Amino acid sequence: MKIVVIGAGAWGTAIAISAAAHPAGHAVTLWARDAAQVGDMQAVRSNARYLPGIGLPPSLTVAGGDVAALAQAADLVIVATPMAGLRGMLAQLRGCTAPVAWLCKGFEAAADNHDSFGLLAHEVRAQVAPDLIAGVLSGPSFALEVARAQPTALVAASEHASVRDALVRAFHSPRLRVYANDDIVGVEVGGAVKNVLAIATGLCDGLQLGLNARAALITRGLAEMTRLGLALGARVDTFMGLSGLGDLVLTATGDLSRNRRVGLLLAQGQTLAQAVASLGHVAEGVYCARTVVQRARHLGVEMPISEGVVALLDGEMRPAEAVAALMEREPKGEGGGSAS
Repeated sequence: MKIVVIGAGAWGTAIAISAAAHPAGHAVTLWARDAAQVGDMQAVRSNARYLPGIGLPPSLTVAGGDVAALAQAADLVIVATPMAGLRGMLAQLRGCTAPVAWLCKGFEAAADNHDSFGLLAHEVRAQVAPDLIAGVLSGPSFALEVARAQPTALVAASEHASVRDALVRAFHSPRLRVYANDDIVGVEVGGAVKNVLAIATGLCDGLQLGLNARAALITRGLAEMTRLGLALGARVDTFMGLSGLGDLVLTATGDLSRNRRVGLLLAQGQTLAQAVASLGHVAEGVYCARTVVQRARHLGVEMPISEGVVALLDGEMRPAEAVAALMEREPKGEGGGSAS
C-alpha cells in the first residue's frame, strides 16, 4: 500500500514508523508542514523534537510540499494533526478518493456564544468534506511505545467497511493489533472524554488521595463518558472496549500521559499556563474540556467530573476544592444511568 501520514508530531511519526516497518512492505510518506523540520528529519533520520532517540526506518520517506497532490496518489491517508487543525486539513483533502483516517481525539472548539457546541471529528468531516470516505484510528496508545514496536491494540472505526479494511491492512501486525468497529461515535467520544478525565485523575494522584479514590474516579468517569456517548447515538458496548475503558485506564494512569501530567502539576500548585508550557506537546484534554461540557449541557447529560475539571482549568476552583465538590455530591444509585 501507498500510505501518506500528514503531520510529523509524535503520534504521526510513530504511526508512520509502524507502517513503514510492516511485513507487507508498505511505501510510507510522512508529511510535515515545516520545511526546516523536513530537512532535519531527512538529514538525521529521526524526529528529534517529538521522538528523540527513535530512528526512522530507511524505507520511510519524509516530505513537504503539496499535501493534496501526495494524497491523490495514496491508497490510504492518515491525518495526524491536532484536533484544531483537522478542519483545515480535511478541506485540503476534498476530492481525495483514497480512504482517509484521523488520529486526533477530542471535540472541536465551539464558537464563542451560548448556543454553540463543539463537534466530533466525523461531524467536522461531514461539514467540510462530506464526500470523503473516512474514519478514525484510536485506542489506548502512547506514541513512544508504538514507535518502539511495543505491543499495542487499536480500533479502526468507520461507517465504511472499506476504511476499516484499509486501516487493518495498513497497520495490523504481530506488534500492533487493529480491531474494526463501525461505531465511530462511541470510539470518538471515548477518545475525547478520557483526556478530560485523565486531568481529574492526575489531580487525584497529585493530591495523594490514594488508590481507592483513583479507582472511584476512573469508574465514575467511565459512567460519564458512556452517558454522553449514548446521548449522541453510540453503543454501550463500545465503552467497555479498547477505545472506552482501555484508553481511559491508559491515559488516566500512565506516566506518559500528558493530560494526567497536567492534573499532577496543577495539584503541585502550578498555574495552567505553567503546566501546559512544561509539556512541550499538546494536551488535548485542556483544549476540549469546556467543549465536552458544553455538548453535554446541550444534550441534558450530567458530567460532574468534567464540570469540575473545567472549573479547575478556568481558575474557579483550587485543586482541593474541585475534589471536595465531587466527594460532597448527594448519593445516588450506581446503575440506571444515574449521575456520578
